[in-house]
Amino acid sequence: MAIRDWPASERPREKLLQLGPQALSDAELLAIFLRTGVTGMSAVDLARRLLSEFGSLRALLEADVNSFCQHHGLGTAKFVQLQAVLEMGRRHLESTLMRGDAFTDAASTRQYLQRQLRHHPHEVFACLFLDNRHRMISFEPMFRGTIDGASVYPREVVKLALKLNAAAVIFAHNHPSGVAEPSQADIQITQRLRSALELVDIRVLDHIIVGDQHSHSLAEHGQL
Repeated sequence: MAIRDWPASERPREKLLQLGPQALSDAELLAIFLRTGVTGMSAVDLARRLLSEFGSLRALLEADVNSFCQHHGLGTAKFVQLQAVLEMGRRHLESTLMRGDAFTDAASTRQYLQRQLRHHPHEVFACLFLDNRHRMISFEPMFRGTIDGASVYPREVVKLALKLNAAAVIFAHNHPSGVAEPSQADIQITQRLRSALELVDIRVLDHIIVGDQHSHSLAEHGQL
């Protein structure tokens, strides 16, 4: 049966308009993006099959172009559309956070940092520079590779913080292993950076470790 023949309350588009996007399953949301199915399969059925093949919605969203296009019902045009949608979401969140005091909200901060860092296959150390009202001035990925004393340079962080006239900073980096627990090196480099920034009256508010499903706040755990 085609989706147009389903009861209105079960059609993904109508359901979204009536109940909001949060009421839809991953398959229903993906079906709206796909718009159409393939021969003998509705958009919802195709979405369910794709989620099964990829293993999760996240795996589908983060697939590279070659992996994405290998699946029946997908192609370069869909990949380009999906990347555009994802980038619009990231830019919307960033613009929202830059308009107000959003970084006083730990949940918003973590959501933003997870979106920025979770997908990297290698460690990326970034700084979130804030003004004196904790509004974002700039998000800057600064170092790549293993995060330790040899790869993160406090002088470069201080230099950029002064250039941006930042009053505070939040550090963040991802763990490609998916485990958000900080290492001893994570704690040590945070202390070195904090000491360097204190000399120029710039406060370190937190260091967020981004894992696969969770993040770890050094400030919340008394490790800052």
